[in-house]
Amino acid sequence: MPLTERRTAPTYGAILIRGLLAGLVAGLLAGVFAYSLGEPKVDAAIAIEEAAAQAEAPAAGEAGHSHDEEEALVSRDGQKGGLFLATALYGVAMGGLLATAYTVLRRRLRTADDSRAALGLAGAALAGLVLVPFVKYPPNPPAVGDPSTIDQRTIGYLAIVVIGLVAVWAGVLASRSPRSGAPEWLRLLAGLGAFLVVVVVGYVLLPNIDEVPETFPPSLLYNFRITSLGTQVTLWVSLGIAFAALLARLGGRDKPVTPAVEAESVAV
Repeated sequence: MPLTERRTAPTYGAILIRGLLAGLVAGLLAGVFAYSLGEPKVDAAIAIEEAAAQAEAPAAGEAGHSHDEEEALVSRDGQKGGLFLATALYGVAMGGLLATAYTVLRRRLRTADDSRAALGLAGAALAGLVLVPFVKYPPNPPAVGDPSTIDQRTIGYLAIVVIGLVAVWAGVLASRSPRSGAPEWLRLLAGLGAFLVVVVVGYVLLPNIDEVPETFPPSLLYNFRITSLGTQVTLWVSLGIAFAALLARLGGRDKPVTPAVEAESVAV
């Protein structure tokens, strides 16, 4: 009968480093996605905004002067270059949070596979932090939005993020509520039902915010939102896969001892 060799459990520092590294890789991949597919939509939206501003300006000379000052302050080339820095820093931050959540919740996850646990946490974060807020408050391009409602939009977005995380938590608890030995489909159905109940209640309670002008091209708005969602999906999918792969190399669980190792231990 094979023995087992107990390895020392990995420390939080080791897990955190792997989470930060996975986040950096995921952030850079998300930056590539956003730069190649998202920036053209941003340029088109900015062009619409500038055209509308020039049309409403009392004098074309004043509009041109104001535009030149804004361009000198933050150029589009500078914004595009800073995109990779922003997504990399965001990825590192999310990687740190994922590593912390993994360390805190690992023993409560009903799976012996570290990679599966990491992917499950990343998927839960994607659902709660990205998908639930996206449906209620989808992102808008630069040409859309009233500056006077920025506080309302910020509070609403933070509220739906909290609701999304609560919905994930409720879904997990509900999936564990059926009696022992219950079929897997019943657990999945209970978890999905609890998740949807919390989300629907949150959607109903929070106000709707729609500031998209009727004159804004619907196709550009749709493409911008899809690429924004794609950037987030790219980040979280990459983060989950990279973190799971790094955890698999880290090890730290019980490992079977081969007969050769067992015989060597007895001889010693």
